[in-house]
Amino acid sequence: MTIRTILVDDEKLATQGLQLRLEAHGDVEVVDTALNGREAIRKIKTHKPDLVFLDIQMPGFDGFSVIQGLMEVEPPLVVFVTAYSDHAIRAFEAQAVDYLVKPVEPERLADALDRVRQRLAEKRGVAEVERLKTVLAEVAPEAVEEYGAEVQPDAHAADRYEKMINIKDRGQIFRVDVDSIERIDAAGDYMCIYTADNSLILRETMKDLEKRLDPRNFQRVHRSTIVNLSQVKQVKPHTNGECFLVLGSGAQVKVSRSYRDVVARFVH
Repeated sequence: MTIRTILVDDEKLATQGLQLRLEAHGDVEVVDTALNGREAIRKIKTHKPDLVFLDIQMPGFDGFSVIQGLMEVEPPLVVFVTAYSDHAIRAFEAQAVDYLVKPVEPERLADALDRVRQRLAEKRGVAEVERLKTVLAEVAPEAVEEYGAEVQPDAHAADRYEKMINIKDRGQIFRVDVDSIERIDAAGDYMCIYTADNSLILRETMKDLEKRLDPRNFQRVHRSTIVNLSQVKQVKPHTNGECFLVLGSGAQVKVSRSYRDVVARFVH
């Protein structure tokens, strides 16, 4: 899988430096560069790259304006690059894959590219399923329904789910490894994310958050609670068919009768 990439920065030396670092990643192909936002929009629409490294601070037409200028087309994945860390929150709100501060460190660049590869694999996997369904519809219409039932689960395989979640809390961006999450409690349109040593507030509905988490690990055990099953250390029966799950931190979460099938996973 080749990652076709455009670099956008008004400083030529910065572009050259980033391009040099990208040479260490054999699957990245720099197809073009741009010195300003308007040029970037034009070249992105022409080349349709998979990825853009986009400087935020550019005279006249900054990186956020470039994103707005691409709203009528399918935008590429974006990694923001800038010398100013105070733009981090806006960068994540713009759905950037990552945010790199100049000078770009090789380790952080490698991390960003890993996330890009994951996003592209998810995107291409879903596109391939849809392409095959279209072919089936043409040559074997009677097989489409059966194929859909068999193939759709693969489109929702583990690699489509989030490995890290960006949480904006108290004016800061926290990157949380989903495996470290013990439980999630709903409070209206806000989620309380609990790890063993921290709690953070995420503004998102439980329904939307569930779509981002691997259901093999994260299950709802109550109308307003999701638990990471890998963090469960003990199951304690309670009255009326309910029970408590004891988590690694010692916290106890009640499982309502409506979700008792979750407990069956621990009983063999």
